[in-house]
Amino acid sequence: MDGHTLGVLLLGGAALAVVIWVLHKIGRALLSLAEALASVAVVFLALWFLLKGVMWLVRQLVTHPRTTGTAVVLGAWCHWLGWPSLAATAGSVAMVLAVWWRADVVSFDRWAGHRLRSWWQRWTVYAPKLPGWLHACGLSFTEDTAPLMVTVNLVGRRKVRRERPATAVRLPKVVGVRSGPSWDEVRVRLVPGQKPEDYDEATRALASARRVTRCQVREIAPDVVSIDFQRRNLLADPVACLDLDDLAGVAGSAVDLRRAFAGRTEYGQAWHLPLAGAASHTLTAGATGAGKNSVMWCPLVSIAPAIRDGLVRLSGIDPKGMEMAYGRRIFTRYAVTGRDALAVLDDLVDAMDKRKAKFAGRVRSVPISPDHPLEIVEFDEIGALTKYADRKTREAITERVALLTTQGRALGFTVRGYVQEPTKDTVPVRELFPRRICLRVTAKSHVGMALGDGAYERGAWANRIGESEAGVGYIWGEGVREPLRVRAGWVPDDTIKALEAFVTGDSSDALALPAGSADSSEGGAAA
Repeated sequence: MDGHTLGVLLLGGAALAVVIWVLHKIGRALLSLAEALASVAVVFLALWFLLKGVMWLVRQLVTHPRTTGTAVVLGAWCHWLGWPSLAATAGSVAMVLAVWWRADVVSFDRWAGHRLRSWWQRWTVYAPKLPGWLHACGLSFTEDTAPLMVTVNLVGRRKVRRERPATAVRLPKVVGVRSGPSWDEVRVRLVPGQKPEDYDEATRALASARRVTRCQVREIAPDVVSIDFQRRNLLADPVACLDLDDLAGVAGSAVDLRRAFAGRTEYGQAWHLPLAGAASHTLTAGATGAGKNSVMWCPLVSIAPAIRDGLVRLSGIDPKGMEMAYGRRIFTRYAVTGRDALAVLDDLVDAMDKRKAKFAGRVRSVPISPDHPLEIVEFDEIGALTKYADRKTREAITERVALLTTQGRALGFTVRGYVQEPTKDTVPVRELFPRRICLRVTAKSHVGMALGDGAYERGAWANRIGESEAGVGYIWGEGVREPLRVRAGWVPDDTIKALEAFVTGDSSDALALPAGSADSSEGGAAA
């Protein structure tokens, strides 16, 4: 090897060493840059996922504040104070709720029970299962997410290949659940392309999916409907009135006229109606066969000793001349025609004026006694005389009823009216009855007319009561926070005859029913 070749090799080696050194430096720089970029990417991804987690948590707090807030509090409690204290506290709360439920089921359900039940039903039944039910019932919305792809081969034979487009199923979203003793209200937000009428056609399929007998759909907003499921019917069986044999030894003075037994509530407790004192004037609305006469007769059976001892005096106005006529002997005054009804009301107004003159300035309310008994007016089919009678009689009757309802409470006068159509035209003095009962009605609008604005939205669905549920209805107001479902006690015909005998003291009045005769009371016929 000569010197030239050696010099070339040395220079080449030096150049190669320089190149390798430069590449090494560049590689280290690139590696440092890559590490920096990777670190930045990791930090960015971590911040991104953290931000998404925070946004998801905020969204859950906004959409489900109670559930999410409770979960956060429980998690923090368990982390900082330990699970034993959490378990002890949860057990104590459960024990308090159980005692409360046993002591007063109505107030428990009103303030705590329905909230716990709503939460449980939402997260264990409706949130996981209702979307599947809606999809199975054809209430989902399918949209294409990819166009139809066509491939054409220009060489040789023409081929067309159709690719199946991908589809996405959009399901209605459960936005809220409100669970009552009998019904569950599930509010669902519709997807674009749906309308509330689509759900009306699927109520039977939804009821079968939920395994219940009844399902109703209500429109809450243009894009929100409430799918209501009746989980159970707590008032399916008729309610018996009090037994007159058990009342035989009760003194009239021992009867609480402010709490007359009238039936049973959906909580399984006794339902009482006031016949004296505040809110004693009562208007009962219901279609034919809804059980209005059960609401009338059951409290009268409950106060039979007071009627027998002269502490209560009954007046009956019966335009049909049928229902009250069957127990005619318990009524001191009785009228069928408009003229007779006006005479009865005039007599009552005169008696009220005499009490007013006697007790004015001496007492705030007249004490009930045989000399000044509680005067109860049972006015059946009140609309027949306040709307369909001649104008002069109609106006006179309306005026007398208004006087009794506005001035009679403190003087010992109570009016109990019954009507099929609770419109203002039919019952002009409707607003003067502080206590109202709505049995089965034929129209949704009648619920608001009978119970007041907002009653239907709060759950008083009297238009959904079946024809076989005579005596079932709703009451609202007077301390009842939510519409309360009740069923009046059924009073058969032989009990009405026994009531006559009990009040008059004549056992011959308890006549046996003719063979093959049917119960005449609405509650008995339908029950």
